[in-house]
Amino acid sequence: MFKPNNQHNQQSLMESTLWMNPKVRGKLEKSWAPIFYEHVFCQIDEEPFAMLYGTTGNPNFPVNILLSLEYIKHMKDCNDLELLDSFNFDYLVNYAVGIRTLGERNLAERTLYNFRERVYQHCQENPDNEDILFGQFRILVNGFAEKAGVLLDKQRTDTTLFMSNIKKAGRVSLAHDVLAKAVKAIPAEKLTESLAKVLGEGFKNEVLYRMKSQDADSRMAMLLNLCQEAMSVLDGLAGTQCADEARILRRFLSEQAIEDAETRRLAPKPKKEISSGSLQSAYDEDATFRRKGDVSQSGYILELSETCGKDNPFQLITDYAVTPNNVSDEEILRSRLPAIRENTGCSDMYVDGGFHSDGVHEAAAENGVKIHLTNMSGTQPVKRLPVTTFEINGTTNAILRCPAGHAPTRAKMSNSQTSAHFPHQTCGNCELRGQCHSKAQRKDCVVRINLKAINTGRERIKMKKNQIENTSMRAGIEGSNSALKRKGLRKLAVRGLVKSTIVSGLKAAAQNIKRFIKHKRGGYLKTTKRKLLDGIPMPNPC
Repeated sequence: MFKPNNQHNQQSLMESTLWMNPKVRGKLEKSWAPIFYEHVFCQIDEEPFAMLYGTTGNPNFPVNILLSLEYIKHMKDCNDLELLDSFNFDYLVNYAVGIRTLGERNLAERTLYNFRERVYQHCQENPDNEDILFGQFRILVNGFAEKAGVLLDKQRTDTTLFMSNIKKAGRVSLAHDVLAKAVKAIPAEKLTESLAKVLGEGFKNEVLYRMKSQDADSRMAMLLNLCQEAMSVLDGLAGTQCADEARILRRFLSEQAIEDAETRRLAPKPKKEISSGSLQSAYDEDATFRRKGDVSQSGYILELSETCGKDNPFQLITDYAVTPNNVSDEEILRSRLPAIRENTGCSDMYVDGGFHSDGVHEAAAENGVKIHLTNMSGTQPVKRLPVTTFEINGTTNAILRCPAGHAPTRAKMSNSQTSAHFPHQTCGNCELRGQCHSKAQRKDCVVRINLKAINTGRERIKMKKNQIENTSMRAGIEGSNSALKRKGLRKLAVRGLVKSTIVSGLKAAAQNIKRFIKHKRGGYLKTTKRKLLDGIPMPNPC
């Protein structure tokens, strides 16, 4: 049964601070715990979590304590056993979660796991609703911004790859894992002689570790045919006890195998025909494959947005989203812009070239957000004159003059391109004719320019004009990515898209909490003072 926790609002006669040495109490008041208690613990809204519990039975363990402990876990980057020890014996942690007498509450390990399971099940069953942890994240962001004077109008966005708790394996190793998982699900009396050997001693070593590189295709074919045999057994089983294994096995065979029309035996597909969205692990169906620069990884991609105003005392992470890593950066930003605008009122977004696309600019315009690019994807054309050397009307996109200063005899616009016609004599005697877009026709010469090329050219001009400022505004988000990866984001201890989103969100919230605590304790004052002194001329030492 759900019951909100208000007990921390009432002072206890047994409160430890009442008999503390004044100097010790002074140290406690200057620590991180009172800041966390006031600005995090007391701001947690427990009501959205009421749906996770029934209406009868014993009261639940307080949600604000459980969620606060999750934040503290990722702040300190500790495991569950260390977290429980801190809750039982660390008075700072107790003070942070509203407990004033050490040992007042007992927290079982299972209680912590049950809370996580309830949150996971709710997110899994309600994919179209806002994540309840993201709602708490927004409450904290807005509270921190208001109390610290952090402006949310200017923000920057970036993405970073990370892995879930899976191993980076080749096709043969993946085939073995899928096969072994399926065979374990089959009752012993239903196993064929060949499938029984899969679970025997030495099969894995023989298939994976004693394999020569030239034998990879033959071993893969052998495993695929064993998978097909296991699939036929699973199809014959009644009930849903092996539904997950059968689904994964069926998907793996459809993605990795081709059938010989004559022999009906399976052979591995060529690597080029395997899509990036194919199964990457027998234990994580949501993970995908992506190559980003020199890095190739199986897993997910995290989108982060954070403030970047130069007058802010520190920067806050304002938005996060986790997707399969084969989703493009521009698609992620296009889908997140409405939420970022609604939640934070962002008006300027600084991004790198990977986010440049017509779709992003259209979504930004619809939501009143201005996109600032540090660079652009693709190469700038060099053989022909840039389209921006033509004088083009900014509203109608009509060509007014060519780069040599000649006006066209007539101009025409369509939905996809603009065109202008010039006399043969004008283009034939022009010094720029070798580089121009002009093409000779029977009656005259015509220039046709794609509207997309015009927009791209204009963006390049704006980008070059403000490139130094845009780059300096965006660069800091790389530090946020790095900080999260140092705290466990590089490879999470969970699997699946939903669980990865939950843990990534907790890590992002923990980063904001750490920054706010540092600000309240004066950790950013030296930097702020140095910025102020940069604008003041220092006296001549002579």
